[in-house]
Amino acid sequence: MRMLFIFSFISIITIITLSYIVFRSIADATIRRELEVQKAAMESVDRYIRQQYEAVQDMVSDLHRNEALSANTSYFMEHAYADYVQHLTEGFYTNRDDYSTDTQTHFQNLVEEHANIRHVLLYSAEQQYLSNFSRNMEFKQRHENAAHSFVPDVMAMETPNISAPNYWVRKTIDEWDPALYAIRVPINNKQTLKNVGQFMVFLDSQSIGQALANYKNSLKGDIVVLSAKGTVLFDSSGQYYGRSYPYVNVENALFDSTGAGVVNKVQERYVNQLIAADEGYVVIGAVPASEIAEAYAGIRNTILLLSLLCLLFAILVPAFFIMNFAKRTRRIIRFMHKVKKGDLTARIHDTREDELGQIASSFNDMLVEMNHYIDRVYKAEIRQKETELVALQARINPHFLYNTLEVIRMRAVSQGARDVGDMIYSLSVLFKSQVQQKSNHTLKDELEACRLYLELFRIRYKDIFIYKIKVDSRFYACPAVKLSLQPLVENYVIHGIRTERTDNRLEIEVKEAGGVLMIEVRDNGKGITADRLDEIRQELACQEESGRMFGLRSVHSRLRFLYGPDYGITIESKPDEGTTIQVRYPVEERTDA
Repeated sequence: MRMLFIFSFISIITIITLSYIVFRSIADATIRRELEVQKAAMESVDRYIRQQYEAVQDMVSDLHRNEALSANTSYFMEHAYADYVQHLTEGFYTNRDDYSTDTQTHFQNLVEEHANIRHVLLYSAEQQYLSNFSRNMEFKQRHENAAHSFVPDVMAMETPNISAPNYWVRKTIDEWDPALYAIRVPINNKQTLKNVGQFMVFLDSQSIGQALANYKNSLKGDIVVLSAKGTVLFDSSGQYYGRSYPYVNVENALFDSTGAGVVNKVQERYVNQLIAADEGYVVIGAVPASEIAEAYAGIRNTILLLSLLCLLFAILVPAFFIMNFAKRTRRIIRFMHKVKKGDLTARIHDTREDELGQIASSFNDMLVEMNHYIDRVYKAEIRQKETELVALQARINPHFLYNTLEVIRMRAVSQGARDVGDMIYSLSVLFKSQVQQKSNHTLKDELEACRLYLELFRIRYKDIFIYKIKVDSRFYACPAVKLSLQPLVENYVIHGIRTERTDNRLEIEVKEAGGVLMIEVRDNGKGITADRLDEIRQELACQEESGRMFGLRSVHSRLRFLYGPDYGITIESKPDEGTTIQVRYPVEERTDA
């Protein structure tokens, strides 16, 4: 059985280990595959943003390539709007081509032609005008004096080419949609090469999602684009616009390019980074570990199922042999219980030659020898015990007679012949009950003997001693051992009664508890000291008789001989408070006295 258990244990450990290794390999491969898909999606987003940046650059290049448009634009940004209109009007009369290159119309057309452009802004560095071209042919121009606006300072600052729209610019044009990003390109005068201002385009961030169209069914997690200041420029889930992104520190990412392309696990998410330091943005790919786990959940369940089948096979095969051994073992145990209950004729039928078969054969041989031993020795010992019981009872009767006659003698000496007749009558009845041979001695007979004995001493100690017997009539028919209570009453009269008191009392109470008949003999006499009580208990527990405490020991020994070690007497006592002796009988037990 030990070998079978060891085999099963090794098989289980091996199956679990191999299953875990296979599962981890497949899981790692799945994670790498999902992250590769995510990386490809991030690169697609990066390419799209770069294309938009190049498209804005091309707008400026086209502006410079058109001589008339470039000249009009430079004039538009270097002069007030009224002067520009005057300039444009004069050009109309001198050269019709110049009218077709109207700067306002050109930039307004850019907004209308590109669906992803929300605003086109031209900022004049010299005039400090901010011109806003938006949809529905809306054109607005505001004068942003440096003394009253932060826009000139914002335009003068060096910022990344791609960023989030500046707060002050948003406020100026009253645009608060968080899903926007800005591309900014400086404009120079083609003739003088002097910077005349800034060309800025506000684009709809939702349009970046077009780059993820090919990954709609395969991409897991979210793609987020952050500016150099951590502002969310694009969020595929739409939940982080206007909020800070919790999984990446953008400043560290931009200035530490060693983290590019490295997948980190942050807050149960796999986070990948694609850094565009020159343009000033970072593309972030973040996918929850639980979402990736769903990708290999089917494979995991398959591996678990196969592992369970292998485990069942590794367990059931040894279990078949173990159950067979267990069944045979239980059969042996059942026969042992039968023998324990006294059925010495039981035999185990197991003809196999293994260890259990040898145990069964040895057990059968032991029962044969035990039956021989019972016939030779045990029955002889039973007869010896019966003889000892008869001898004990024979020793008690003379002892009782001597004590009784001594009481009568003391009564006659102390008070003459008065009441002697009553005492002799009680004594004669008591003798008759003791001498009379009955096949069944009941509790009623034993209590009557105690009553007659106590009645003698009630007459002897008139007015200073009373007794009481409390018993339910249903217990009268219970069998009892002859002279099992009288010696206890006699001990009180001899050792416990105090003649100097007038409230001497003895009670006998019969009750039942848990199938055991409890007979308590209580008194309020002298009691027993602790040392003496320990000595009495040790004497009762001793197997060999010492000749001392004959009355108590005789009662205790007979009850234990007849009913077993759970029965007999127990004593509780305190000096000057009295003594309680409890006699335990089996309620249903029957015996011949």
